[in-house]
Amino acid sequence: MDGTDDPRRDLAEKVAGEITLSDDPGATMRKWRTDFDVSQTDLAAELGVSSSVISDYESGRRESPGIGVVERVVGGLLDIDERRGGDRIRQYARVISAGFESDIVQDLREYSTTVPLERFYDAVDATELVRGAGDRISGHTVIDSIEAITRLSSEEFYRLYGQSTNRALVFTGITRGESPLVAMRVVNPTPNAVILHGITEDELWDHAPDLAAIDDFALAVTDADLDAMLESMRELP
Repeated sequence: MDGTDDPRRDLAEKVAGEITLSDDPGATMRKWRTDFDVSQTDLAAELGVSSSVISDYESGRRESPGIGVVERVVGGLLDIDERRGGDRIRQYARVISAGFESDIVQDLREYSTTVPLERFYDAVDATELVRGAGDRISGHTVIDSIEAITRLSSEEFYRLYGQSTNRALVFTGITRGESPLVAMRVVNPTPNAVILHGITEDELWDHAPDLAAIDDFALAVTDADLDAMLESMRELP
């Protein structure tokens, strides 16, 4: 059986490898726990340890976890997800081998640790207009807005989230922002943040902030140079 036939195993290997090889294993462990929407208390209960043990690993107060600890943590996250219905495992399985043409997706990255949304805004020189429910992201996707909206099905559009909805979607080629915001109304769940590239606040569609507020995601605009912006994003962890 290959990895495509066993999404749990494929995901387990990816998560364990990323934690083990990370320069900051604790932060990467925290990032994955957050992506799975599992509290320190719930993970500790799953592993039969105190929540302070999980906290100590994630903060670096305890020596970096060995492979045995990493395997137990990853297994615990996956077991919890399966009992909840396996939504995270299915989501990751859809995108592990997903590919898009470069004229649609200009960049898609997962970070080794979560990044404050403000730091992402600094990297892309963005101005936030609407504050969303989440203030950290685990990755980003940069999308040509016209190509994505005209060529992708709703299922393919959802795959743009990469391995987590806890991310920023950056739409390029924007003139008003109407199409991306309307598209977000039919995509569920929504990302943590949507950044519209190529316009200023004054050029933004009047109803865009209201739609972002309804779906509770952050909305920002930037007119930074695209190549410089992509280069800055690649320097994020």
